Formats: sequence, structure tokens, C-alpha cells
Amino acid sequence: MAAALGIAATLGLGLSLVPAAAAQAQTLRWAGAGDMQTADPHSQNEIVTNAMNGQVYERLTARDKSLNIVPSLATEWTQVKPTLWRVKLRQGVKFQDGTPFSADDVVFSVNRAKDVNSNIAAYAQAVGTPRKVDDFTVEFQLDQVNPIFLQHLDLIFIMSKRWSEQHKVTKPQNYKDKDETYAATHSNGTGPFEMTDRQPGIRTTFKRNPSWWGKFDGNVQEAVFTPIANDSTRLAALVSGEVDVVLDPAPRDLNKLKQTSGVKVLEGPENRVIFIGMDQARDKLLYGKVPGDKNPFKDARVRQALYQAIDINAIRVKLMNGLSIPTGGLTPSPLGAYGDAQIESRLPYDVAAARKLMADAGYGNGFEVTLDCTNNRYVNDEKICLALASMWAQLKVKVNVNAQPRTLMFPKLEKMDTSLYMFGWGGVITDAEVALTPLMRNRGDKGVGYYNFGNWKDDKFDALAASSSTEADIKKREDLVKAALREFKAQNHLIPLHRQMIPWATRQNVTVQHRADNWFELRWVTVGAK
Repeated sequence: MAAALGIAATLGLGLSLVPAAAAQAQTLRWAGAGDMQTADPHSQNEIVTNAMNGQVYERLTARDKSLNIVPSLATEWTQVKPTLWRVKLRQGVKFQDGTPFSADDVVFSVNRAKDVNSNIAAYAQAVGTPRKVDDFTVEFQLDQVNPIFLQHLDLIFIMSKRWSEQHKVTKPQNYKDKDETYAATHSNGTGPFEMTDRQPGIRTTFKRNPSWWGKFDGNVQEAVFTPIANDSTRLAALVSGEVDVVLDPAPRDLNKLKQTSGVKVLEGPENRVIFIGMDQARDKLLYGKVPGDKNPFKDARVRQALYQAIDINAIRVKLMNGLSIPTGGLTPSPLGAYGDAQIESRLPYDVAAARKLMADAGYGNGFEVTLDCTNNRYVNDEKICLALASMWAQLKVKVNVNAQPRTLMFPKLEKMDTSLYMFGWGGVITDAEVALTPLMRNRGDKGVGYYNFGNWKDDKFDALAASSSTEADIKKREDLVKAALREFKAQNHLIPLHRQMIPWATRQNVTVQHRADNWFELRWVTVGAK
């Protein structure tokens, strides 16, 4: 640990990472590899961004420490009939600028979240058309039954209509085209904390909202988040006490951390699956050199060959230090596939079989392609991509790894400017619907297939998935979901890798609530005496 402490001293982290106020009691300093993407709560759907925005903005419902849905800005809800929900709103709530919260803000926010530039459009569409009944009652009229209505509702942050109109942010930020808006760097929610300073890539500061309607379980008065890209520097900051919490310590450092005085490690599975996507629409790859100028990923045999050339156990043992669960499933949690063993099973690692598939497809001599991946989003993301490149070299596929921060990678994918990419999908909801509609279905309007960056088309799967989204009968829906997942799995449109485990590391005097959706909740944090 002396080397780690030396790094902290050499870089002068005490001066560069946190302001002087951080020395005060009940100030929490936390760090991660990458920053939030935007303060606009409807623009980007990514857990670090959502969790940080979630300190300021609230939803109609919330999740308790066991991830159960509980009241928040809504106090009660009733399914009046299969396609109509009535929601009663909490009275006496104010936004941080003093504006009273009402039904107008709910209707505005849900409609804003449906915009083409919103990454949660598919979820907002799924809750139907909101209608103000009175100042504290909203009805949601659905076109068809939504079996997970409340879970979709739980994904939509509520903004102030008045504030949004005042600052000309009635539509979400167009993040992929680098649109700069007031809401991208400023916020005005009803939540437990206010964002007082936003310096993208440097620091984001929060302070407790004295007007919040709810109850604090922790004692944090101020919180400072600092992105620290380098694993060793992030570790050194924790060990030296410059930061109190690190949300993504490198797996290789965990054993060392567990033996370090003043530090503790919390571990648990995350509802998130990591996978590989491929361009399956273009006749010629944007980033590749292929005999005959073809697109090899259109051939199911090539997709299967890449899959079977992956030594997933080597990745689990050597890179992830055991902090991953290899899977053949593509839902964030096995619960999404109802624990079906066949859906969850992986194709066997078999390089000989993979080479034969490549030869049969006419690519026995391989090809060259660029693999896009993040270097600050998923656990060991860049290292995994480099390992895949090495494994695929056995098939004579030359892979050029293009690793970059998620602030560059995600807009690139949203423009479908990719040939081969690594991505992850997860969150608080374990139901398959959150993956089927936005991630796996054919690209369409209203957010359907928005994250289908490979632009595959599978009409049989699409029909099954669409039917499952509106099936009210529990058993019939289970059968539809399983049939859809089996069809998708058979085509290898995506190559599953693993579900990652999430370790958090904290100073000994800090108490946090570790959650399976990797959501860090400031109001539950307690900073004790050092």
C-alpha cells in the first residue's frame, strides 16, 4: 500500500480532487472511473447518469433498500381497468426553486420523456397518455395492456414544467449531436439533494435539500463526486483518505483492499449483462477489411464462430478475479428468463468448431474489423475487449480495439457508427420487457429497438416480443417471453459474455447501502467519526 500512498502524494490529490469543504464532517467524497453524461434526466439512460440525477430528481415511485416499489411523488395508484391507471400525487411538495409540484409537471415530464432525443422514450410510451384530472390526480390511458406499468413508471424522472419553459429545455438534450442546453449542466428537482456545482469531467457537488419532503436515513450534508479514470489513482485516493467511497475498484485490487486498514469492501451481483453486438444490416462494414467487401456478420455462422471462440472462463478467472457469472442469457437477471436453464446456457467454447464455421461461411482466412468499447463504464471493459481480440485472432480475425470514454462511445453507438461493439444492459428491473423492447426488437418508432445498434431484423422474434409486452395472462406471457428469447438466442444476434459482480470500496467510517442495480443513494449514507 505504500506505493499507492506514494501515488496520491505525487499527484497532489488533496488539492486537485476535492475542495477545502470536504474536510468537514458529514461531507461525503466519492469517486468512479467515469463521470455522469448529462444532468438532463431524460436524455441518457445509463446507470451512473441516472443515479446521480436521481439524487436531485424524483419519480412517482421509488425503490426501497430491498428494491421494492414504494410511494414517492405519488402516494397511491389504482388500476381502474386493464388500460387505465389513476395516480394520486403527494401534496405540499416543492421543486428546489420553490415552485409547487402538481399534475401539470407529471403530464409535462412523461410527454417530454417520449421525445425522439430521450433515451427512455420506449418506457415513457409504455405508460400511455397522461391526463390531468385535478392538481393532484393523473390518469394514464394505455392503448393496450402493460403488464409492468408500475415498473415503467418508476423509470421516469419528474421535472418542473415552469422551470423547463423558463430555461427553454422543454425537450431533452440531443446528446449524440453534442447539443448544449441549460438542463445539461443545471437541475431543479424535488429530491433530497440539490446539485450546486457541475464541472463535467472534473467535479459535481451536491448539498442536502432543506425543503425535501422525505426522511433522511443518513447524515450527509454535502457530497462531492470526482471522476478518476486511472484505477491505481482511484485506489490511492481511497487508501489515503482523499475520497470516502469508490464505486468501481478494479477486481485485481480487491484482495489488497480487503487487507488494508481503514478500508472495507462490499460485493454483490449486479442486474447487468455484458455482451457483444455486430452490424447485421449494412452490405459492407464501416470499419473493416473483408474479402469481397462483404459484411460477415450477416452470416449466422460467423456470429456463432465468434461466440464459440470466446474462452469465457479465462475472462472470469484471469480478468474478473471471479467477479462475473458467465451466461448465455441476455436479460439483466436470470429472473427475466424465469430461470430457464436452456435460455441461460452458453454455447460451448470450441475453437475447432468455430474455425469450421468460419470456413463454411467463406471466411477461413478471416477478416479485419474494429471493436468499439468503453474504457470507463463496465468492469474491466477495455481489458475484456483486448482479450476478445486475442481470442478471435485464433480465427484469423484481426480486431482493432477502439477503447474510449463512454461520453464518446455512447453517442457513436446512437448514431450507429459502428461495426462491432461491446455493451451492457441492466438496472433495477429484472423483467425481460426492459431488454426485449428497447434493446432486442427491430428498430422502429417510439423508442422500440432504439438500442439495437446492430440493426438486425428478426420478424419472428419481434412478433413474439411485441405480443409478450401486452399479454395480461401471467402464464401466457411467460410462454411468449421464453419463446422470444429462444428465437433470439438461436440467431446469435448478440453474443452474451457475463453478468458482472459489483464491488464497492469505502472508508471504514462510512456506511452505505449496496444495491443490485449499482445505484448509490446519498440519503442512506452515514459518515462517522474518523
